[in-house]
This record gives sequence, structure tokens and C-alpha cells, in this order.
Amino acid sequence: MTKLFVNLGLASVCFLGAVGFAFPTQVRADPYGGGLLEFLLTGHDGSAAQAPRPAVRTDARAASHPHQMVATIYNGVPGAARDTAASRELHRPVNPIYERQEVAYSGGQKPGTIVIDTKRKFLFLVEKDGKALRYGIGVGRQGFTWAGVKTITRKAEWPGWTPPPDMLKRRPDLPRHMAGGIGNPLGARALYLGSSMYRIHGTNDPSTIGTNVSSGCIRLTNKNIEDLYSRVGVGTKVVVM
Repeated sequence: MTKLFVNLGLASVCFLGAVGFAFPTQVRADPYGGGLLEFLLTGHDGSAAQAPRPAVRTDARAASHPHQMVATIYNGVPGAARDTAASRELHRPVNPIYERQEVAYSGGQKPGTIVIDTKRKFLFLVEKDGKALRYGIGVGRQGFTWAGVKTITRKAEWPGWTPPPDMLKRRPDLPRHMAGGIGNPLGARALYLGSSMYRIHGTNDPSTIGTNVSSGCIRLTNKNIEDLYSRVGVGTKVVVM
């Protein structure tokens, strides 16, 4: 069993083919389209020059499974990390405004519809009687925001991630596949939208909720994506504004 504890902030690694409008408040995009894998593979996040980082011990198995650099996975069970710095990171408090709560809704969509307000950083699951469940989200950074109507076509628990060909052309050093688990930046659950590579998914970095950080995917805390996942099914309509 390899234990490797690294403290890092995860950025979305979803690569998406569609782009749309951008909002005025954005975080800085790094040149590779996402900071997580650049950090894992190069030791820096693509922003301004940083102080050298201390060397980290690893072995062949850890090198071939970069998701294990975030947290140790015990006995092959995703999410079974013990009380390490990385596992404690998963439970960091989020601004209460982004926690799930029931709110009034008058947007005109039918109950059971997901409505995503990328500007306000909220996802709404429409209920009956003028109510909705509201969840805080992280959205696409500048150049990766989009709008439209999709349908959930697949659901996955502890999803794996495979970089698409276009991303591998730009970053041939990326792993060809990252298995699902506590270190995977897609988090605990994923809802796949249409035939695109857009997803509504979890995150192992709660600090990114309420920010423009991803490559177009919509992220929730793991707790909130697990809740949403349990309430919706394949065929659910998703309206992105």
C-alpha cells in the first residue's frame, strides 16, 4: 500500500467542445485548461512563478496512478481514505449560501427540471408548489461557459476520467485514464449531459464552489452531488442559463 499525502487545490479536468458566453467575473485560466493535472505532472499550477516545492517520494505504482497522489485508496475501495490531510480536505466547510436549501421558484420550468444559473452560481431542482432545491456550484472559466438545454443520458458513481483526444494532443503527458476514487477531480458522482462531454459532477476541492474554475462542467460538493444524484434520473431535462 502506497501512502502519499499532497495538499493541492483541484481544478476541473473536463474538456468540452462547446463554448459560449463569458461572464465578467472570472478567475485566471492557466495555459493548459485546468490546474490539477499540470500540478500533478509538472509540480506547478501554471500561474505566476512560485517558490520551489519540496520533493515528494513516490514509487512506480503511485506514478502509474496519479489519482493516488491526492489521497491513499485502501483495499481498492473508492473514497475509503483515512484521516489524512487529503481526506480532511473533503469535509472543509463551504460558504452556507452554497449549501442545499429549499427556496421559492418562479422560473416557469416544470417540476423535476434542473435549472443552472451560471452567473449566480446556483443549480435549481424544480419542485411542486413554487419551490426548488438550490445547490451552490462552480462553473466554467472564461471561454468555457455555455448555455443550452441538455438531457441526462447517464449516471455514474465514482466516475473515472479519460482525457479526450483534443486534450491529449495539447498535453501528451497526461494519463490516458484516471480511475474513479477519492482523488479523482470528478468527485463522488457524475451526471452526463446529452452526447457531449459536459457533466454535472462532484469535486474534491469545496473551495471552488462559487467560482469560475472549470472547463465547462458544473461542479457541486460531493455531499450535494450525492443528494442531487439520488433525486434525478436518466432523461431529466437540464436548462443551462
